[in-house]
Amino acid sequence: MDRAARRLGLDAERHYALATTAVLAGFVGARLVFVLLHWPSYDDNLLGIIWPLTSGYNAAGGALIGAAAAFFYGRWRRLALWPALDALAPGLLLFLIAVSLADFLGGAGYGSLTSMPWGITVFGVRRHAVQLYEALAGVAALGVWWAATSPRLRGAAGRPFLWAAAVYAGGRLLVDAYQENAALVSGFHVTQIGALVVLLAALGLLAGSVWRQNETQAAE
Repeated sequence: MDRAARRLGLDAERHYALATTAVLAGFVGARLVFVLLHWPSYDDNLLGIIWPLTSGYNAAGGALIGAAAAFFYGRWRRLALWPALDALAPGLLLFLIAVSLADFLGGAGYGSLTSMPWGITVFGVRRHAVQLYEALAGVAALGVWWAATSPRLRGAAGRPFLWAAAVYAGGRLLVDAYQENAALVSGFHVTQIGALVVLLAALGLLAGSVWRQNETQAAE
């Protein structure tokens, strides 16, 4: 976050504090949401809420609480939304890449069966290395962010974040089709549905940004 803010010419200290607030709030929030969802296991063991901390987190709850904390902290410090998102993008992508690599090492989120030479052996059978595909999507999004923040290509604030979000969401939309144990809703992968929503939203906002820029240039 610090390096990204400096690359974008932003106040590195305030954006570093923004990221720290989001991480800490997300960590605490993920634990508290898990405890609330499994309260019968803790009502007679209150010490178990804070110890041990080696297991028992709700990722969705932590993400929502972390995002809310970042939003309100940014409002308090009067940080502009789109530049802050541009600075946050690399950290978010690195976190997502780390999650995919952790799933790969732990065996979670394994891929469907394949006979392709790049498949890996999981549970005694050959499967798509879908976790590594996801990590590659994150690497591609990082590359796009880096290009979009270069002085030669830099455009309006928010575009680096939107381009990175579009590339990562598009990658997840494709590669998560090969995930064997994905959560389903009416036969559709939940992750793919979310990726499609993010992709369409990012492309729509990018199109709107370009249209407004062209209108401004035409008026001038």
